[in-house]
Amino acid sequence: MKVIEHLENAKEPLISFEIIPPRRGGDIKSLLGLVDDLAKFRPPFIDITSHAAEVVYEETPQGIKRKTKRKRPGTIGICALIQKKYNIDAVPHILCQGFTREETEDFLIDLQYLEIENVLAIRGDDSVKPVPDGRTTNNYAVDLVRQVKDMNHGKYLEENLLDARPSDFCVGVGGYPEKHFEAPNLETDIMFLKEKIDAGASYIVTQMFFDNKYYFDFVDKCRAAGINVPIIPGLKIITRKTNLNSLPKNFYIDLPAELTREVIKAPANDVHEIGVEWALNQVNELMAKGVPSIHFYVMQNSTAIKLLLGKLKR
Repeated sequence: MKVIEHLENAKEPLISFEIIPPRRGGDIKSLLGLVDDLAKFRPPFIDITSHAAEVVYEETPQGIKRKTKRKRPGTIGICALIQKKYNIDAVPHILCQGFTREETEDFLIDLQYLEIENVLAIRGDDSVKPVPDGRTTNNYAVDLVRQVKDMNHGKYLEENLLDARPSDFCVGVGGYPEKHFEAPNLETDIMFLKEKIDAGASYIVTQMFFDNKYYFDFVDKCRAAGINVPIIPGLKIITRKTNLNSLPKNFYIDLPAELTREVIKAPANDVHEIGVEWALNQVNELMAKGVPSIHFYVMQNSTAIKLLLGKLKR
């Protein structure tokens, strides 16, 4: 079933999750244990991230050297496993950065063969390895949305394919309540977001935030701009002190002063409990305001989300 159909048919706010594939050469058993844990909460869909090859700079005895790390594999296989074994709809992420339009089309065709109906279109990280010269890429998420919608209308990159049939993907896109870090202001960011909706995206899932005011203001501004699709709030549970630095650094978000003070003064072993209580308060307020769904960035560990959902009264 499509994400938008899950949202339309829901009698109460849905709970969904986002996970990340194991590292190259890693063991899928830990991921299966994670999905086993999450499946107990009957999520209608689970997002699986995608990763391009990336360029990193490493300090060596000979100085700083540029190195290309190969992509984290497994997205398609994990999507198939989730849908076929657990009967949960999978939502793979598709990226602009690091992938040609031809590779994107091949990825979408593989999903189509597996009867996967949902994708989340995002631009991705600028640190990825550039594609070969002469190959075309999607520069922005709106271009990805257009490519997917072209396939939905039976338009492939290679013309006159005898066996080509239209796909039927539901496309989601990302939104940034605190604005995308490259946008000059939130209003401009929302203008670009509306372009993605006008191109054919059916719903929005937000970047994580820790102050619900950002989400409510964001939704009001989107509605004023003519964006009327469902806007799913994305949440992350703080589990360790290092999150105070890593989350703002990597996701360009603010952490509330009250939350920061509590985490700083708490023993390291108690941080996850503070994070769970903070996220639980966010969830209760969001649900009371009638959000369509709540999306948790779980990634690779289900301990904190199990604690939160065990406390959630629905």
